[in-house]
Amino acid sequence: MPLYRLLERQAFEPDHCKAMGLAYEAILKELKLHDRDDPLCEIVAKQIIELARRGMRDPEQLASSCIKEMDRSSI
Repeated sequence: MPLYRLLERQAFEPDHCKAMGLAYEAILKELKLHDRDDPLCEIVAKQIIELARRGMRDPEQLASSCIKEMDRSSI
């Protein structure tokens, strides 16, 4: 799972990691991504980590902001 692999090198509190994990799972479900080796999974993980670095901690907010950021970057 890309998110947890990437978090191994980060310094986040356990509750922040849990929030990121919930957001990550919600996004993968919404995008119907079942193959964790899909490169898009890593893109999602990196975006969630970046948003968390900026101070976002709510899983729903992380998920919706991640989707919005990904939509913007695809334009």
